Amino acid sequence: MTTAITDFTQFSTLRAGAEENDPAVLREVAGQFEALFMQTILKNMRASELADPLFGDSDQHEMYQGMMDQQLALEMSSGRGIGLADMLVRQLGGESGNVPATRESFSVSAPPRVSENHNAPMWASPDAFVRDLWPHVERVSRELHIAPEALLAQAALETGWGEHVMERSDGASSYNLFGIKAGRDWTGSSVARPTLEYTDGIARRSVERFKAYPDIAATFDDYVDLIAQNPRYESVSGHGADTSGFATALQEAGYATDPFYARKIDGVVQGETMQAALSGLKIDAGTPISTDRRSAASQ
Repeated sequence: MTTAITDFTQFSTLRAGAEENDPAVLREVAGQFEALFMQTILKNMRASELADPLFGDSDQHEMYQGMMDQQLALEMSSGRGIGLADMLVRQLGGESGNVPATRESFSVSAPPRVSENHNAPMWASPDAFVRDLWPHVERVSRELHIAPEALLAQAALETGWGEHVMERSDGASSYNLFGIKAGRDWTGSSVARPTLEYTDGIARRSVERFKAYPDIAATFDDYVDLIAQNPRYESVSGHGADTSGFATALQEAGYATDPFYARKIDGVVQGETMQAALSGLKIDAGTPISTDRRSAASQ
């Protein structure tokens, strides 16, 4: 679903990203221009009507008609649109390996491909993803008293098993494995990405800023600080083997606006991909790794 035309909070983030020449933001701004172009066409079409409106003519009718045309212009210019946004991106020098052909590719779950010139984390399979993250997950599991598979599931959900970690504007990895946003007090690096946010259960597109870290360990350190020190997430830690309790507490605390966030984490935990990856981890490890939920709870 496209952004609501009455949502003005999106523009401050777009402005900040444009100042950093972020290719994702360039694409989004080009899309906004295309929407304005479409709105002008619709307005001119309305002006050429030969008959009176079906429900009469009034100031209120004109106001709501205008709002509808604005939203319609956004919908028409979303996705591939009419091609004007693509042309603008090429004209402004945004056609590079980091800029996909359509704005649909800029969701958090599918950012541009990582450049091979950077030492960004690349996981060929969920097995590799779990194996590389396991030492960090074990540490965080002990600190927060959360089952390691629950933490793995959240990271897998946010990054598509590590295949779609958000990138910096130069193609280097942000190492942001948990979709942690950059608040006003964040002084480190960040990346701007269009994403879906839910308000009262309704999805809308917006551009948000997310934290960027120097390495994998740093993202886990920041995750621990967020969950352990922010009073908002006081109920998230301490669930031990109760992965459903962890996921529910995370959603209720407002970690994500997706109304199905907890259910999705549960699905990853219980899914065949997770079970296969954990089984492979036990086989590859020098000592057996227990995935028994009772063992996780006693850590």
